Amino acid sequence: MRDSDALDETTQNLASDWRVERLASTGSTNDEARRRALDGDAGRLWIIAREQTQGRGRRGRVWTSPPGNLYASALLIDPSPVAIAAQIGFVAGVALRRALDELGAGDEVRLKWPNDLVWRGAKLAGLLVEGVALGDGRLACIVGIGVNCTSAPTGLAYATDHLSNALGRAISAENLFARLAPCFVEALALWRCGAGFAAIRAQWLTHAAGLGGPIRIAGAQGSREGAFETLDEQGRLVLRGANGLEAVEAGDLFLIKEGAGG
Repeated sequence: MRDSDALDETTQNLASDWRVERLASTGSTNDEARRRALDGDAGRLWIIAREQTQGRGRRGRVWTSPPGNLYASALLIDPSPVAIAAQIGFVAGVALRRALDELGAGDEVRLKWPNDLVWRGAKLAGLLVEGVALGDGRLACIVGIGVNCTSAPTGLAYATDHLSNALGRAISAENLFARLAPCFVEALALWRCGAGFAAIRAQWLTHAAGLGGPIRIAGAQGSREGAFETLDEQGRLVLRGANGLEAVEAGDLFLIKEGAGG
């Protein structure tokens, strides 16, 4: 048996421990997963909706959610110490990029810090990781993944596109999820509750948008520009600016091309 065969078998066995619940419509798959966690669900649960009526992204931003795209949330119970739970966002990003590799995505599909997937600078997908403290002291971690498969919202402050354009052929939400689910299990196994974050970080950086180039970071501390140096061991973006290196924990990243913000 080849090593890859053994890995595939292990991944399939781990994936079989997960349940998948499909909903015709819900306000938010993350909110539904949160409700399940508070009601005592054991986790290893995917909530998938055909459409969302109250989809959201980071900082409460609206995530337009018509039928045809992927809206999925994974519920994990006590996946790691609270201090490193945010690393799961990078785990999910690596898993999504692996799934797209299997579908034939080219190198122009990139991971954009901290939680987006872009193609030629246009947003294809967003990730939203949320934590819920349970009454028994455990942590429920909810990983929301929204992917523009067949359509993309318009009229936003940033460019958007959909996966069918990036791949050059139609791709359904179910087809994508069939690839994503085992890739997520595999990435979680590589992460090993945080012990393998260095490997996740290395894979994420392989597909990072703007790495080594000029960027602008906008956040609570204002806007600053510099070069995207790397990610540090905690997953913070390392910006090389006029005053040297700075570790950025949160903010919005804008790629700068030919002297203009993007």
